[in-house]
Amino acid sequence: MLAELVEELKKTGLQAAPADHCYVGPGDVACDVCTGRKMKAFKSCLVCLASYCEQHLQPHYESPAFKKHKLIEASAKLQENICSRHDEVMKIFCRTDQQCICYLCLMDEHKSHDTVSAVAERSEKQKQLNESRQKIQQKIQDREKDVKVLQQEAKDINSSADKAVEDSEKTFTELISLIEKRRSDVKQQLRSQQKTEINRVKELQKKLEDEITELKRKDAELGQLSRTEDDTQFLQSYPSLSKLTESTDSPRPKNHSLWYFKDVMAAVTAVRDKTQAILVATWPLATLTTRAEFLQYSRQITLDPNTAGTFLVLTEGNRKITYNKENLPYAQHSDRFIHRSQVLGKDGLTGRCYWEVEMSGKAGVAVAYKSISRSLDLESRAFIFGNSEKSWMLCCDNGYTFRHDSSFALSISGPKSSRIGVYLDHSAGILYFYSVSKTMTLLHRVQTTFTEPLYAGLWLDATGDTAEFCKLK
Repeated sequence: MLAELVEELKKTGLQAAPADHCYVGPGDVACDVCTGRKMKAFKSCLVCLASYCEQHLQPHYESPAFKKHKLIEASAKLQENICSRHDEVMKIFCRTDQQCICYLCLMDEHKSHDTVSAVAERSEKQKQLNESRQKIQQKIQDREKDVKVLQQEAKDINSSADKAVEDSEKTFTELISLIEKRRSDVKQQLRSQQKTEINRVKELQKKLEDEITELKRKDAELGQLSRTEDDTQFLQSYPSLSKLTESTDSPRPKNHSLWYFKDVMAAVTAVRDKTQAILVATWPLATLTTRAEFLQYSRQITLDPNTAGTFLVLTEGNRKITYNKENLPYAQHSDRFIHRSQVLGKDGLTGRCYWEVEMSGKAGVAVAYKSISRSLDLESRAFIFGNSEKSWMLCCDNGYTFRHDSSFALSISGPKSSRIGVYLDHSAGILYFYSVSKTMTLLHRVQTTFTEPLYAGLWLDATGDTAEFCKLK
């Protein structure tokens, strides 16, 4: 009976039931041939427009009739290859309308259009796709090279920064050591001079004290003689005692003994000032790098109406000026600029200060001593901002021009901006002008010694020009 059963199984070709994972599940493509519980499709045929499991796909591998059929990975979108109007396979591509069509569409609405086979269009598009991929891959390679360059640049920056820090630390250590040695030398010299001067003073003091003792002795003898009642004895003793009154050259104190210490202190102070000036000039903004850091020194500038030229109209709480020739003349005042469209701030500026000016038209941003000339001196024009040694001005129009003293005018290149920032460190003798937009660009810097408090100033050129001190937060 067992032998007969085995023979029967061989005849029917009955095989073991497939595993559950071979059946179609959510998201899988079902075999179009299977009946009952469908198997998962393994391939789809673009000619048959059907999907097959491994068992039902065998004829496509074994029968010559299916040799030219094109198999692809199992796809649920095969029906998209069928024309919705004619229910035919779309094997033609219309280049005019950029769409796939069937042969019946070609004979109908696409009759006069530029058409090719889908295979030919795919070949052409495949070439373009390959070219696009090549370009993209080339860009990828280029970008990867750029990334490597940037990575190397980052390494170089870190290495250079580390080396710079190391070298600067070494240099400053040497500088500090040199200063420490000089300090020790100065201290030793001062103490040595102190000892010398003290010894000199003590020696002189001893001589003077001995002289005082001797003078007191002589005075006692002379006093005794003056009290002698015997005239003969007085006259006999007088010749010898009268010599006691003869003057002797006695050393006198010197009142210049402190000059040495004052000279040394003056030299030390000079070294300090020169070192500070060098450091400031070398690293002018070592501690200020962003606008936010400048703003911590912001000052609200208010203009002094008593200094305003005739054609200037003051508004916005005396923070803004506008050039207007129709403006009524101001009352006479000793501080007023005569026949000149400029004005000074109300308060003197010392220490560290920062302010910004918003302008339109041709305008100038200046600082000046209050002692700047107000008179109409047409020959020297010293009353005009930037035309004397008492004022500094950045003139802003299509470009920038810096002026100081009548013989000095410097053209400056820089990004055009309607806003100018001014940074002043009065004690350090620093004055900087910046172009302010999204970033701050240094236009010009001044390193000098200010001998008076400075006053912010504004200048305008023609009707309609304006300038305003900004409210900074």
